[in-house]
Amino acid sequence: MCLSTVAFAIMHALVRFVSDVLPPFQIAFFRNVFGLAFLLPLLMRSRFAVLKTQRIGLHALRGVINIGAMLMFFTALSISPIAKVTALSFSAPIFLAILSVLVLGERFRIYRWLAIFFGFVGMVIILRPGLVAIDTGALLVTGAAALWAVAMVLIKILSRTDSSLTIVAYMGIFLGVFSIIPALWVWQPFGPQTLGWMVLIGLFGSIAQMSLSQSLKETDPTALMPFDFLKLIWTAIIGAWFFAEIPDIYTLIGAAVIFLSGLFIAYRERQTKRSLHADIEPLA
Repeated sequence: MCLSTVAFAIMHALVRFVSDVLPPFQIAFFRNVFGLAFLLPLLMRSRFAVLKTQRIGLHALRGVINIGAMLMFFTALSISPIAKVTALSFSAPIFLAILSVLVLGERFRIYRWLAIFFGFVGMVIILRPGLVAIDTGALLVTGAAALWAVAMVLIKILSRTDSSLTIVAYMGIFLGVFSIIPALWVWQPFGPQTLGWMVLIGLFGSIAQMSLSQSLKETDPTALMPFDFLKLIWTAIIGAWFFAEIPDIYTLIGAAVIFLSGLFIAYRERQTKRSLHADIEPLA
């Protein structure tokens, strides 16, 4: 999990760096192409058997939603401080909690809604509507977080029948396909040095995704969530060192409130599952 936070932070910084010479849509296309290229050895090892699925339509829908979130997020990285973008991205679990009730039919619990409320309080602290102008980047990353939450609901549904590698593989395939047209729309020529940077974006993106997937396989997500906050630390350091972006106190406080709200939701879900298991176990 720690490795994934480092890889995500480096990838975000590289996206910010390359966005000075290329449009975010074009960067997203190459991130997907090279990301899929780094997954090919795993697909070839299984002789592409992992691509067998009966839910291709749901995979495609997840790809459409994911590409929308990625394009919004990459655009936000190109125009807003990366620490602020990272801080607002922590709101994804808050949106996921809402969708889990509305879409997945999970039980309504008052602690969940209290945590959601405080999560949105954290977003207000960062955005400070009415006190400062809400920039386009902040709106884009908030929208991206909401779309990621929808994608996570679809992943939950897909994971009932498909393996994590199958889900990741189809994500790479559909994101690559769906990002072609937006990239062609804004296409600009570039040199070999820029191409090298985009190869690194794909590499670190794949490292981040595979590390995250493996960490979720190894242990309970609740135990991993505190480490996810490391992303803000790395991006704050990178932003200050390479882009002279110092996160303000409102970003740090708001990020902490959002993150703790998501952590509390995950903790309570874990406690509920344990209690349910304890009630069922004597009947086994």
